Amino acid sequence: MSQVLAVDLGGTKTSIALIDEAGCISEKRKVPAATAFDETIEQIAARCSGGIVAAGVIVPGIYDSSNGSAWAPNLWGRDFHPLHRVLGQRLAVPIAIGSDRTGSVLAEQWLGVARGLQHVVFVAVGTGIGVGIVAGGRPLEGAHGIAGAAGWMVTGGPWKPDYAARGGWETEAAGPAVARRGGMESAEAVVAAARRGDQRALQALAETADYLALGIAGLIAILDPEMVVLGGGFMQAGDLMMGRIRSHALEWTQPIAATRVRIEATALGEDAGLLGAARLAWLEAER
Repeated sequence: MSQVLAVDLGGTKTSIALIDEAGCISEKRKVPAATAFDETIEQIAARCSGGIVAAGVIVPGIYDSSNGSAWAPNLWGRDFHPLHRVLGQRLAVPIAIGSDRTGSVLAEQWLGVARGLQHVVFVAVGTGIGVGIVAGGRPLEGAHGIAGAAGWMVTGGPWKPDYAARGGWETEAAGPAVARRGGMESAEAVVAAARRGDQRALQALAETADYLALGIAGLIAILDPEMVVLGGGFMQAGDLMMGRIRSHALEWTQPIAATRVRIEATALGEDAGLLGAARLAWLEAER
């Protein structure tokens, strides 16, 4: 059976595997993430063997398909690097590259809770917020690979200095916002306190859920998806917030869209990035 090489470039680790057309994973390896561009290329090239029909790579940042360059400040600093060209010189197969948020939404649309749907939005909530978009069955990344940087959406209210660094929605709705509202060292600590019934922690989650709902309502009205999928590290507390997020987002968004969209939690685990990279590769191989 044919396979593709799938590469998930994370901020702390790189995952590489062979994946077939059914999404079955084999020969998966995890290695510490390289902090130099050339080292990353060597990690990928070392795992490329005969028999693969394409390679898919997702990066934690921006991929500009107009020139094949990638921006991954957590890996290689704040410069763009010619990822597609350099990989093309090392791998003798078609290569597809995308952002990690695109990988997440493609994985969900291929094998997750949004399987088979053609219009899907994936909202990843952790230390930050990123959004992957599939429209008409294809990933939407924008003119410069920046589509889905939804943490920069305006959330209303007066401007705050923090918005200049990380955007309004991310400042108000990601994990650090929960820690700030709960008066604790981390979002995880707030969630644990909320599960014990701590009222300040519960209120912090409720306020953050409202900000998440506000942004999701805007995404629904603009993109008209069949489904919005919520994932990311912070959404491990989704059972405490999902009902409030869903009800408020549907109350605040375009009324016809509200009757037709579903808002669900992710169905995929840690392999979502690899599966998204594989899906990019299979789409490239099918061209």
